[in-house]
Amino acid sequence: MPYQRYKFDATECSSKILDDIDIQLLYITRSGYDRHWQSVMHSHPFTEFFYVVSGMGKFNIEGKSFSVKEDDFVVINPNVMHTEFADGKNALEYIVLGIEGISFQQSSHNKDYSLYNLKNQRNEILFYLKSIIQELHEKKEGYVDICMDLLEVFILLLRRSTKSTLTFPSVNKISRECRFIEQYLDEHFADDITLETLSTLTHMNKYYMVHAFKKYKGISPINYLTDRRIAEAKHLLESTNYPIAKIADATGFSSQSYFSQVFRKETGVSPIQYRKLGTQ
Repeated sequence: MPYQRYKFDATECSSKILDDIDIQLLYITRSGYDRHWQSVMHSHPFTEFFYVVSGMGKFNIEGKSFSVKEDDFVVINPNVMHTEFADGKNALEYIVLGIEGISFQQSSHNKDYSLYNLKNQRNEILFYLKSIIQELHEKKEGYVDICMDLLEVFILLLRRSTKSTLTFPSVNKISRECRFIEQYLDEHFADDITLETLSTLTHMNKYYMVHAFKKYKGISPINYLTDRRIAEAKHLLESTNYPIAKIADATGFSSQSYFSQVFRKETGVSPIQYRKLGTQ
C-alpha cells in the first residue's frame, strides 16, 4: 500500500461552530410502542431529536400530521407542540434526545421542525446514539465529558448530512422564567409549593425547569425553597417568642416534627437549641 499523508488545517476546523456555545444533553431514551400507543400533545423549551430505529409511525406537529419510517430523523425545535404515535402492524421504535441550546432550520419556510431520512448514515447514527446510551448506563469515569464529545461530533455529522443551519436560541426567556421562580419562592415560601406548582406557573417541563433553575441559581428549586424557609425560621427564632409549632406553620412546613428534622439537618442543631444559642 503506498504511503498516504493528509494534512490537517486547524483553521478550517468546523467544530469552531460549537465553540463557546453552551449545548447540554438533557436526556436520551430508547423507546418502543405498539400501534395502539399514542402520546399527548406537548412542548419543551429545548430541542428534541427523534431517530426512528424501526417500524412506522406518525407525528403531529403544530396541527400538521405526517408519517415516519425506519431511519427517519425528526428535529423538533423549542416550544413547538407535538406528539408521536405508532402506525401499522409494526411497533414504532425510536431513540430521542433532549438538547438545550441549539435548534436546526431546514429552510426559511419551516422553523418548527425538520424531517430527514438518514438511511445512508444509519451505521454512524446508531454508533453515536448507542455509545451515548452506553456511557450514561455504565457511568464510568469521565462519562459526562465523553457524552458531550460524542454529542458534538454527532451534531456536526448531522449538519453535514442534512445541510441544515444551526441556530442557538436566546436564553433570555429561560432566565426570565428562573428569575420569576426565584421571586415567587421568596414571596410565597409559606405556601404549599411543589415542582408541579412551579411547572404550571411557568409552563415549563418539570424536569427541564429543575435543570434550568439549577444552572441559573446553582441549586434546585426545592432546595432553594428549603433554604428560604430555614432562613425565615432562624429570623423568627431569634426575634420572637413564637412557639416552635407556630414558626413551623409560618414558614411552610407541614408539621413541627418535620420542621425540626429539616432544621437539624440544615443547621446541626434543633430549633430550641438554636434559640438558646441565640440568647446566650
